[in-house]
Amino acid sequence: QVQLVESGGGLVQAGGSLRLSCAASGNIYSINAMGWYRQAPGKQRELVAIITYGGSTNYADSVLGRFTISRDNAKNTVYLQMSSLKPEDTDVYYCNADIRYCGWCNYRTNWGQGTQVTVSS
Repeated sequence: QVQLVESGGGLVQAGGSLRLSCAASGNIYSINAMGWYRQAPGKQRELVAIITYGGSTNYADSVLGRFTISRDNAKNTVYLQMSSLKPEDTDVYYCNADIRYCGWCNYRTNWGQGTQVTVSS
């Protein structure tokens, strides 16, 4: 059993910054890729950014240059630094991670509960 706990969401003015954190805990053997997704009401969940164990990253075009994903493998934590925020960034942001609990287990995708980010104009 593993848990992903998100923090750092909140209300910010346009042009401001927020830093999201997501810590994985439980019976963890290893974590592969970690990522952030977001979903607005009535919309499809979309990829924001992903990062591999080795640090390779991919970003959605809409956030490229404004958001930075990073991770601390010793803490089983992934971060999303969000800068130059726009009202259209207002969404529920979800953390995910591919995790296995033993060396011969398959990786399974786990999701956090989501954290609200609201950007006022």
